[in-house]
Amino acid sequence: MHVPAVDMNTGVSLEWGIIFYEDRNFQGRHYECSSDCADLQSYFSRCNSIRVDSDYWVLYEKPNYMGYQYVLNRGEYPDYQRWMGYNDNIRSCRTYPYHRGGSYRMKVYERPDFGGQMMEFMDDCPSVYDRFRYRDIHSCNVMDGYWTMYDQPNYRGRQYFMRPGEYRRFSDWGSSSSTIGSFRRMRDFC
Repeated sequence: MHVPAVDMNTGVSLEWGIIFYEDRNFQGRHYECSSDCADLQSYFSRCNSIRVDSDYWVLYEKPNYMGYQYVLNRGEYPDYQRWMGYNDNIRSCRTYPYHRGGSYRMKVYERPDFGGQMMEFMDDCPSVYDRFRYRDIHSCNVMDGYWTMYDQPNYRGRQYFMRPGEYRRFSDWGSSSSTIGSFRRMRDFC
């Protein structure tokens, strides 16, 4: 059984956090983290497994919250393929508390700056093309809840964490392309 993380500065046991392990199956050197960190490079050289005690965590392949994003929920990830990782590079992370409001609302648009066809969603969408008839989403307005967008259908491929706010162009959510294949609500399944 896993013991909750301990703050490295105070030694106080935490009821939430994330633990990064250099090797698969929670082996090797590890680092326990309880808040956002713009540069993890000095704590570990590679990341092959992770334990998330609570909250949502968005991991980035590069420092300063850049590069591929990986959105993780509470749980155990014994190797980087379990979080759909492209490699073992994790260089920064952010945490977000669970969305407690219960409602989810997001509007997607076919053109930048909220132009063109619009469709509103309140539930998961495994295929954007089947529901929206477009493969490209150029702007988005998240009104309620946290969402994860994927560049491929059925919740696969690159991930983009979406919190409430306006995204006038796809680069605002960290993408280099407007192609979105699916998206879903971030919910605590544990």
